[in-house]
Formats: sequence, C-alpha cells, structure tokens
Amino acid sequence: MSLSRTAEIRAVAARDPARAETMLAAFLGETFGITATGLRINHDQYSLNSLNGFFSCEKGACFFKFHQEEGEEEMRGEYYRADILARAGLPVDQPILSSTLPGEQILVYRRREDPRFSDVLRALDLAPDAAASTRALGAERELNSRLLTVAKASLHQITPEDSAAEPIHRLFSERLIDPSTGHYPGGRLASFYTDKAFALPGVTASWDELSEARPVINGLDYSSTIAGLFRAAHHRLAPEHLADAGGIVAHGDAHNANIWYERGEAADHLAFFDPAFAGENVPSLLAEVKSTFHNILAHPLWLYDSDMVPGRWQVSARLADGCLYIDSDWGPGRLREDLLMAKAESFWKPWLAHLAAQGLLPADWERVIRLALFLCPTLVMNLRAGAGRHSPESSAIGLAQAILCGAAPVSGEDRMTRFFDLIRPEP
Repeated sequence: MSLSRTAEIRAVAARDPARAETMLAAFLGETFGITATGLRINHDQYSLNSLNGFFSCEKGACFFKFHQEEGEEEMRGEYYRADILARAGLPVDQPILSSTLPGEQILVYRRREDPRFSDVLRALDLAPDAAASTRALGAERELNSRLLTVAKASLHQITPEDSAAEPIHRLFSERLIDPSTGHYPGGRLASFYTDKAFALPGVTASWDELSEARPVINGLDYSSTIAGLFRAAHHRLAPEHLADAGGIVAHGDAHNANIWYERGEAADHLAFFDPAFAGENVPSLLAEVKSTFHNILAHPLWLYDSDMVPGRWQVSARLADGCLYIDSDWGPGRLREDLLMAKAESFWKPWLAHLAAQGLLPADWERVIRLALFLCPTLVMNLRAGAGRHSPESSAIGLAQAILCGAAPVSGEDRMTRFFDLIRPEP
C-alpha cells in the first residue's frame, strides 16, 4: 500500500526537513486555497506520531498539526471533532482550517504565544520551582474537575458497535493487529518486537526469551509476562468488549503536548487542541488512560528525552531461571508523583465511584485500565534500543514501567498498586 500524503510528508521530514516543508506548503495551498510562507516544522520530542510547526498566510500567523497512523486510509469514524468537546463544555482551541479526509488530515490554528503544558512541566522537572509547580498542579486539578463534570453529564450506555466506531481504538487495540487482515500479532506489536533482539544493560535477549520470562522488577515478582499482557490486551481491549462501562464525550489523546498552558493573574488554566481521537461514545474506562500515562508515568525523561537517561540513573537487567530481572533507581520525580495524586483524587476516584453508582463499573475495571496503560509505552514508539530513540537503559526503564502498569506484584506494593488502592471505589 502506498503511503498517504501525510504519512509521506512525515517520512520525508525525518530525513529531509526542507523538502518536507516545501511539500507541506504545497499541501496546505491545495487543501485550503492559501499561500503558506515561512513554513517551519518543529523538532519536537513529543511528536511521536505527529508533525507540527508554524507558517504565515492570508489569515495571519498560524500553527499546524497533524496526527498520522499506519493504515490511516482505512481508519474508521470521523476525526478532529473539536466541536464535540466545545459543545460538551470542555476547553478546546478551535481550528480555523481543517481537513478530515483519511490520509490528508491536518488542522490549522491561529498561532498562540502560550506554551504547551508539556513544555512547562519539562522545565519544572529539570529546574524545580515550588511556586510554579503549585500553579501547574492547580491547573491540572481544574481541568480534571471539568473532565469529571463532562464525563458524568455525558455518560450513557453504548453498544459494541458504538464502541467499535470510535477512533480512540487506533491508539490501543488496533496497534496490536494487522490493519487490513485483523491478524494478531500484527501492527506495531509485530513490527516493533516479534522476532527482534532486545539489548538491555547487562543482557541481550530475543523477544521470545524476554516476553515469556517472569518479570522481577526491583525485587518484586510480577503476576504476568510481557507476552501474557499483550495477549490479554488483545482480548479485553477489543473495541466490542469495552461497551460494558458506557461511553462519554472525551478528547481521548489528551497528553500534555496537546494542551495549551494559559497563564492568568490568580490562576493558570489549560485548553485542549488536536482532538484527533475525540468522540461522543468513547469507552469510559479508556478516555483518560493516555493522559494518565503520558503526562505522568512517561516522565521524567525516559520516554521523550531518552538520550538524557544514561549516566543519570543506574539500570541493570539479567535473565536467569526463566525470570527477567530489572533493577533501577529511576523515579518519576516529585512533580510527576504529585500529578499522579492529582489525577487519582480529582478524576479517577470520583469517576469510578460514579460508574459504580450507575451500575456501569465492570468487575475487572482495574484489569482494563492496567492493560490500556501497558499499551501506552509499548506501542507509542519502539522500546528496543537502537530501533529509534532508546538506549539500553531507557529501554529497560520503559519495559519496567509498562510491567508495573500492566501487572500487580505477587506480593508487596509499588507505585501503581498504591494508585489503584487509592482510586478503588468503596464496597
């Protein structure tokens, strides 16, 4: 299959940005009837599956962004429905130009001077500032409160067909299968990992050895292998199986590189953009998974700034007696720990309690959330060292964090067991 137009531009941008900028200017002109000048593609560590940048045209200074997925020409559903979020009462920046055709999807916004929330938080990771962190946490809690209000107001029962029509599944289950045949394992799972070798600090292993070994992370035994978690996700996160907790209006991909940080006098506020996977029937347990992982557990540094990991933390790995041992002194840092607490207290805990009160909380809700969290790091980019951005050290940290999200320790506790204990509804 030939590449879609956006896929081709993104592929060219990786090796020849100047040519990609010329292609993009032509694309914008043909699509919107504008003359794009001074177009510049951003070199952005957060753009794992997207491209963004700036240009000027008859409408003034503009910012563009598009999200591109494998097999997007066959992608189901509608895209970039910012109006859904706005009507529901969520803060969202409306594009001034948009193309929603599969393979030619792009949004154009008026250029803002506001930073993205991702950039604000990264700066605070590297140079902590108590006052600035307090304001950022306040903005996060305010947004979570609005998300909760909209989720409660929009919650409704959905059919398996309603669920399957939502584009959010492109971020989860559809990355596990071949987009044309539905074969498992396929998609990113197959292209990233199947029959590939993993280089971790202290050991090199085949995918079969690594994925079928019982994980032991920082001395704790875990209940599922990596391969077992992928198999479980393929079954339980199948779109038709996620209608049991109802559907809501949601952005679906609200990582902080898709959020503007608006500074105010008394308080700061957040606003969405790039609603590529927004919907009205988003499965209620899936809606805030991406934001929970990518805004908190992917930091500091190991996912988006993996070149900064070696030498900063001690990481080791070994295979012995059918077990994969990973030990590390890595941690997400105080700010991200506080953000995890804020997400737990101001969204997840009251949301799960509401689902339970409405009779829409499945008995295996924790399993659903864990499996979705597990897919976030493993399928957003290739975790194998040398296959992309990752070093052996950041690869090991990424695998460890994926396992912590996906599986509970056999005994003892970790960051995620404490998180799930906090958000668990009262019996």
